[in-house]
Amino acid sequence: MSDKILFAFDFDHTVIDENSDLYCKRLAPDGKIPQEIEDTYSDLGWTKYMGLIFDYLHKHGVTEKHYSDCMNEIPLTSGMRELIEFAVEKEHECIIISDSNSKFINSILTETGLKEAFSAVYTNPAEFDSEGRLTLEYFHYQDWCKLSTVNLCKGQILEDHMTKQEMTGTRYKHVVFVGDGSNDFCPALRLSEKDYICPRESYRLWKKIKKMESDPEIKGEHELKAQVVNWSSGFDILDFLKSLN
Repeated sequence: MSDKILFAFDFDHTVIDENSDLYCKRLAPDGKIPQEIEDTYSDLGWTKYMGLIFDYLHKHGVTEKHYSDCMNEIPLTSGMRELIEFAVEKEHECIIISDSNSKFINSILTETGLKEAFSAVYTNPAEFDSEGRLTLEYFHYQDWCKLSTVNLCKGQILEDHMTKQEMTGTRYKHVVFVGDGSNDFCPALRLSEKDYICPRESYRLWKKIKKMESDPEIKGEHELKAQVVNWSSGFDILDFLKSLN
């Protein structure tokens, strides 16, 4: 066992203080997506819904440069740069597991100078096709986890990363998972007693964990072994980690 800690970050409303997918809607004429596209979300799921939005934006002249400029307006969440830089300084490992897409995340990490801080980014692959349209694919197709969306099981991705690293001789002293949304609940449940789940206060993951702690029925169905560290800024997690040393 090494002294290395694995920091696994969600991206939207975690590393950045916005939802990058929703933020790009402002590129539409008058900043609005037609209602017929908005109405497809529940039937098609998030990834296909975003594909329709990207098609619509392309038809209205939105280019790669427009997307890049839009993404670069989004601020990092308070304290996240300091937390990530602390992890890098201490030679820990940082990864991202996100239901956003590779183009948006790469653009933001490059602009903020944080790209080299992350050893891996697990997200939905995105590319601009020959006509300049942003296209999106599933990270994987999964049918084994009812807690996760069909295109992305964060818990499985986290476990696969740890298994791969263990095969090269890296075993982690702790895993710190930092997130905000419902899709961060699956990886939270896969952490052990020596690990930490860090839900953003007042967001869905935080509400889900609080409800589980107070509802015997949910508690009986799911076991959360990891220690919970609530946060409203990255400084809260940073202060906690410094107290461990």
